[in-house]
Amino acid sequence: MLMKNVISYLTFNGNCREAMEFYKECVGGELSFQTIGESPMSEKMPKKMRNSILHATLTNGNVVIMATDITPQSGLVKGNNISLMLDCSNEVEIETLYKKLLVGGYANHSLEETFWGALFGDVTDKYGNHWLLNFNKNNF
Repeated sequence: MLMKNVISYLTFNGNCREAMEFYKECVGGELSFQTIGESPMSEKMPKKMRNSILHATLTNGNVVIMATDITPQSGLVKGNNISLMLDCSNEVEIETLYKKLLVGGYANHSLEETFWGALFGDVTDKYGNHWLLNFNKNNF
């Protein structure tokens, strides 16, 4: 079986709109939102949740990031088991994305040349999400 692609889906606790707008500033693209109030499930949910994001999608070419404010009953637990990998096209792009994602967050590894011939670094952003940035110089 061949998969078409892998899409990252992030869960937030009430700040999905803010986070996705930040990611749009970083990676560009088209961003759309659907609130709970705009959905058929609106009447079944508490009024205080109507402005919460049911579904958000940020698309820029092959980059697709989806997100929601809907958390499981057990609550939102941030872990280190999900990273978002951005495979960059050139050095300017990787440096720009790295700097933007670093705002309010912290660097796990600075951008550096790797043994596999890439410029690579990783950042944990201000929302606690982990980003891997890679520009493979051998392909160019």
